[in-house]
Order: sequence, then structure tokens, then C-alpha cells
Amino acid sequence: MLKVGDKAPAFAMQDENGATVRLSDFAGKSAVVMMFYPADGTPGCTRQLCTARDDHDKYVAAGIVVFGVNPSNAAKHKRFAEAHGMRTPLLVDEKAATSRAYDALMPVPLITLINRTVVGIDRDGIIRYYQRGMPPTSEIIAAMAPTVAAS
Repeated sequence: MLKVGDKAPAFAMQDENGATVRLSDFAGKSAVVMMFYPADGTPGCTRQLCTARDDHDKYVAAGIVVFGVNPSNAAKHKRFAEAHGMRTPLLVDEKAATSRAYDALMPVPLITLINRTVVGIDRDGIIRYYQRGMPPTSEIIAAMAPTVAAS
């Protein structure tokens, strides 16, 4: 299992608009927060990602780029993003490969279920925050602040 201080696994995923996003794109430039969530449009996931939308300016001020991640396809992500005015890109996690690499899958046989997980990665690619559930924005930013300021 991943933990704070580990090197973050590399990833390359497409967002809801078809643009490829790689962790390496942010190396030395900005911290990254990945919010792994079970499904587009469910009440908990909508609340979590709308909070990220509403707190977008706080993340930007802290030098953090936020992404929502799950295995839904780009069309479903796009409908969800448009319906809720998302400011957070939603990444298509093909076959849950990135969710698996970040230990964000529930141990359920025969089906793929995302375990709601928030991962903060500093500009050097090191995990600085790792939490299950829906932690508050203030907690995420506070955990990332020392590494963002030091970069």
C-alpha cells in the first residue's frame, strides 16, 4: 500500500475532453491532488467534486492542480462535468490501472469498485497526503502547503 513519503506512480490518462494528462507534466511546476471517486452522478461523488469546484481558487492559490479520477468513459465524465460546472478535470482511468497503482480499489471479487481516496503529490512527485473518504479542502491544502511553499 502507498503511504506518505512514497514516490507517486507515473500515470497518463485522458480527461473528459480527450487531452492527455501525465503526472510528469507537473514535475517542478505544481503539486497535484487526485480525487479517486466511485462514479459520476452519485450523491457522495457529486458532493465531493462540487466541493473541489467551489474550492478551486483555494487550490490554485496554494499551487495545486486537482483531478477527479475514475474508470467512467469521457462522454459520461463530460456530461457530469457540464451538469455541475466542474472546474476540476475528470480523468478516464482505463481499466482502473491508475486506481490500482494508487491503491484506490476496494477488495471486492469480480467487480471494480473505487475506494474514495485523495492523494496529494508534491512538485517532486512524492506523496504528501493520502486519505480515504472525503477530507476537507483545508486539511488537504494544509498537508500540501509545506511542500508547495518549499518548491
